[in-house]
Amino acid sequence: MLKGMIKMKISELKPRINADVTFKVLEKKETRVTGSGKKVAEAVVGDESGVVTMTLWEDDIEKVNVNEAYTLKNGYVNLYRGSLRLTVGRIGEIEKSDEEIGEVNTENDMSEKIYQSYRSYRERRF
Repeated sequence: MLKGMIKMKISELKPRINADVTFKVLEKKETRVTGSGKKVAEAVVGDESGVVTMTLWEDDIEKVNVNEAYTLKNGYVNLYRGSLRLTVGRIGEIEKSDEEIGEVNTENDMSEKIYQSYRSYRERRF
């Protein structure tokens, strides 16, 4: 178990913060390859407070399995097209958790909310 962290609940996640969170993987989508040749997949992860879409890159894709619990230490919360996304990020670590996660609150999908402050790269640039 990762030591010395203050864990957040999924419902407490906000854009552009680092987060320590324990979650259960509910769904893992097909891996695809980006234009730059990197592997990426999305997963829906959650706890009793809500769910969020998690973007998994490269080796992290194989580290998680559906119906298993994990702890993410120093992960990053960002926005993709105005929608909240959780990711391991550059300095984050993910490992299997012994913590039991019971009923996941799928009614509170944190990635469904579109943040109004979001503007695409193109809008900022021109």
